[in-house]
Amino acid sequence: MTRRFCWALVFLWGLSGPATAQVTAQFTEDRVAEDRDFGLPPTAEMRVDGHGSPTPLLIPGARTVRTPELREQLARPLEERPLLLDVLGGAGHESIPGAIWLADAGRGSSFDDEVQALLGRTLSFLARGDMARAMVFFCAGVNCWLSYNAALRAVRLGYTRVGWYRGGIDAWSGAGGALAPMRVTWRRPEIR
Repeated sequence: MTRRFCWALVFLWGLSGPATAQVTAQFTEDRVAEDRDFGLPPTAEMRVDGHGSPTPLLIPGARTVRTPELREQLARPLEERPLLLDVLGGAGHESIPGAIWLADAGRGSSFDDEVQALLGRTLSFLARGDMARAMVFFCAGVNCWLSYNAALRAVRLGYTRVGWYRGGIDAWSGAGGALAPMRVTWRRPEIR
């Protein structure tokens, strides 16, 4: 259930009553349900359309990261933290503090397109050429393929410690995590 649809239901049913409580509970559950199983098998293929739909639980070649683990990783000394890479598109949004915004890095048509080339150069710079540099990709939540695709791109580039934070911004904020404006971004790739 999308956020926009949830709020439309709340408006239609009024601001009080059992129907509103049920919709609000479902909305909250969807935001933090990073382990929700949609029955989709993992795939090593990029999803080129329908990015705002349910994702698998696992991802080939990378690790699925949950909120408690990400919190623990981000509490480490700076030099031990993973690169935190937000790939959600759009005009801008608040994100997990410390995230680098690689807008639309999960879009594109193949592992041989311009997005892949730009991501390769960007990750090489950010990781200082270290193919074992830990990195975690994320986007909106469990109904967002952009981070799944971007993590697959990193695996294809040869990075060995790739994480996919499936719950994304929704799970982070739903679990009480703070959000902040992003300060570092890349030049948005040209999507064909």
